[in-house]
Amino acid sequence: MQELNISKIYNTLKKELKYYKIPIAEQINVRTEDPFFVLIATILSARTKDSVTTKICDILFKEIKSFSDLKKISLSKLEKLLYGVGFYKTKAKHLKKLAEQTDKVPNTIDDLIKLPGVGRKTANLVVSVAFKKPAICVDTHVHRITNRLGWIKTKTPLETENQLRFLLPKKYWRKTNYLFVILGQNICRSISPFCSICVISKYCKKVGIKKSR
Repeated sequence: MQELNISKIYNTLKKELKYYKIPIAEQINVRTEDPFFVLIATILSARTKDSVTTKICDILFKEIKSFSDLKKISLSKLEKLLYGVGFYKTKAKHLKKLAEQTDKVPNTIDDLIKLPGVGRKTANLVVSVAFKKPAICVDTHVHRITNRLGWIKTKTPLETENQLRFLLPKKYWRKTNYLFVILGQNICRSISPFCSICVISKYCKKVGIKKSR
């Protein structure tokens, strides 16, 4: 795939998607400019709608503003504050263990994935959003859309990340999750995507799409 087409796709998405709500990690970063809050919000957002995560973060961040606060709060109270997000009890335990292991958010993927509750997706997103370093966060939207476009043919997010690292010039890495999450949440849905109004439809091979709107 030529970089020219990649450039057209990213520039088109950047222009057309600016009116949609931005993903939760970017929302928190704009509000706080603090890696701690970005990390916590990203952990909480797993398997949870952004609207719910935003609501819970608003409640949580009134009481929790540092790793020190996470150490001091009781597990039972933390669970109550997190009630509403997916797997809130497990995430509460992860946050408590997180505070025991570090008092500073690492700025590399290798160090982040050593922390409780932090997988590659979270690590890549924190590095990209909070520290503005080249990283490709592959969530369900990025995995689905890049395969539909015909850029890659992969079965797992890790395979997708590795292939995109090879395929995409680094200047596009940080933009990938941001743009494709918005596209996936609003247009390129998992079932019956809105291909008729998709601004990059002409660049898409529509791999695996059996029905669209």
